[in-house]
Parts: sequence; C-alpha cells; structure tokens
Amino acid sequence: MRIITRKRLDAAAQKHAKAAPPIHHWHTIASKARWTSLVDVRKTFPHADQVKVASGRTVTVFNLTNAYRLITAIHYNRQCVYILHVLTHPEYDRNAWKTTL
Repeated sequence: MRIITRKRLDAAAQKHAKAAPPIHHWHTIASKARWTSLVDVRKTFPHADQVKVASGRTVTVFNLTNAYRLITAIHYNRQCVYILHVLTHPEYDRNAWKTTL
C-alpha cells in the first residue's frame, strides 16, 4: 500500500513519543501490504474497524496501542492509505474527529 502521507505519521510520532514505535511498526507493515478489503486488513491488524463519519464516508481505525488510534481512508482499488489523524484514546472517544472528515 502507498501511504499518504508519511509526514503525518512522523509528526504524530514527534508529538506523542510513546506512540512512535507502534506508528513506525504500522507503517512498515502497511507499506508492504496488498489489501483488497477490510478482511485482508484484519488478517494483519485484527482490531481494525470501519467507522462511518459525518460526511457519509467510511474510514478505517487502527488501534496502535490501548492509548492511540490511527484514522485512515483506504482506497483498495488504488492501493493507497490516506493518513487522516493519529489521536490519543481520549481524543478519539470525544468523536469530534468524525465531524471534520
């Protein structure tokens, strides 16, 4: 998968130092993957979930750890993963991110 953009992951790793190892691990695995559906994603990341946001679009949420969530838009047909947000668990639970997508 092509990850767009690595800059957001790097910025999140700098902002949340404890999240850096799982962010880099996720990037290493995802960039080598060839996912065609959520079923494929879950073979690699069993706790990945699809969530519908205010715009009606569906995003995929990855649990990086119990403390961090990675919000992505996956375009399986183009083999692209768009990085939307890296949030702490409390930020994720507030659901404000759903209204901005």
